Amino acid sequence: MIYFNLLIQFFHIGLFSFGGGYATLPFLYHIAENQKWYTIKQLTDMIAISSITPGPVGVNVATFAGFTTAGILGALIATTSVILPSYVLVIIISKFLEQFETNKNVKAAIYALKPAGCGLLAAVAVDMFMNNANLFGMILLVILFFISVKQKHDPLYYLSISAIIGLLAGFFKLTT
Repeated sequence: MIYFNLLIQFFHIGLFSFGGGYATLPFLYHIAENQKWYTIKQLTDMIAISSITPGPVGVNVATFAGFTTAGILGALIATTSVILPSYVLVIIISKFLEQFETNKNVKAAIYALKPAGCGLLAAVAVDMFMNNANLFGMILLVILFFISVKQKHDPLYYLSISAIIGLLAGFFKLTT
């Protein structure tokens, strides 16, 4: 039954999350709260790992969430389910691309979805920060923010630095 639930939940995520991998986060957060397949802390770790591993963030998080929930088969089901709606929609839309390209309603819908997606993402980020914040993490955030303002590097550079510092902090038990 868990496999069927994974299929339904992640198909739903794939069908309704517009705007890239980070747009899946509100749905994943909802699953953590309601299904209890993983904790908010585990979701935070999944997002961090997914952000620094190759591939789309949404697919990587789905893989980690599926694995955390039901092992390797769970990872395969979650990954396939989150990708399937996009795959089918792209095939269908490609057949009618000419008609959609200049359609004012489609342009208006995409225009309206962008701020809605940003708002959902911001709400999840604030809630995750409030529930998982610790002094060490906040100090690291402030320091890396000010360094990033002064020195313009690729965001992956700062993600890598924070990942290494976080691993070292966990190894030396500097965080809770």
